Amino acid sequence: MNEESEKQREIESRIIRLKLTDKTFITGQININREELSHDKRLSDLLTKNKEQFLILFSATEMRDDLDKGIKHGTIFINKHHILWAAPEEDQK
Repeated sequence: MNEESEKQREIESRIIRLKLTDKTFITGQININREELSHDKRLSDLLTKNKEQFLILFSATEMRDDLDKGIKHGTIFINKHHILWAAPEEDQK
């Protein structure tokens, strides 16, 4: 793949739910169309096989016990060391 087509790689998003060590829940979209992922493009590969320390979510909502309603984020970077569990949203391709 040449440099120009690499920059134009289309986003293939999946919805993921995370629980963090501080009891925060985050639901957002993640791009699984990444060169380092296998052809299966599994969310679990982003968490285990990808060497990057941060997971990038977009169109995300953060929910905490001390808030009445969620905080919307256009983009949020999550340190993988703070993730207790992650789950794909059901009923996706």
